[in-house]
Amino acid sequence: MAEEGRVTAESGSGSLFTNVISEIFTSPINLVLVGIIALLVYKIIKHKTKVEAPIHVEPELPKLKRDFTVEQLKQYDGNGPDKRILMAVNGSVYDVTRGRRFYGPGGPYAAFAGRDASRGLATFSVVPGTDEYDDLSDFNSVEMDSVREWEEQFKEKYEYVGRLLKPGELPTNYSDEEEEGSQQEVESKSKDD
Repeated sequence: MAEEGRVTAESGSGSLFTNVISEIFTSPINLVLVGIIALLVYKIIKHKTKVEAPIHVEPELPKLKRDFTVEQLKQYDGNGPDKRILMAVNGSVYDVTRGRRFYGPGGPYAAFAGRDASRGLATFSVVPGTDEYDDLSDFNSVEMDSVREWEEQFKEKYEYVGRLLKPGELPTNYSDEEEEGSQQEVESKSKDD
């Protein structure tokens, strides 16, 4: 009797397998579903065996803190030896090297790299400005508001480097300010003790 049960179970599982196979091949929807499943399994297996190419990471540049003339700023258009990209907005200079895709050579806003971009940003023009200091004195209130909005965005996203100097203006000595800040911290700590 036990042997009859085993024979029936084996023939039942054999007929179950046959029934499933026949069900798959008799219905076009089932054929499509099996094809999709096979494709997905293939993609999963292919993806797991694919060797990822190493991602090129740009070396981090040392922090820069100084003021620039219009002429000095031109050197930082992304074509220099360190590939650093600086841009001025409303008299402030920002390091936009992280945005190389946009501001670097060949980027859609490469005309702003190494320049004062205030006029272009305010007027929505990607044409390089003049190579002279632009005081923006001819701007109306709407254009100045636009420049200030752009400046706020740059403050949030990029590292502030320094100021864009007017002709004849002397640069700030930032190393003295940092030493003064450190000196004040030491003095305040000693007062607390």
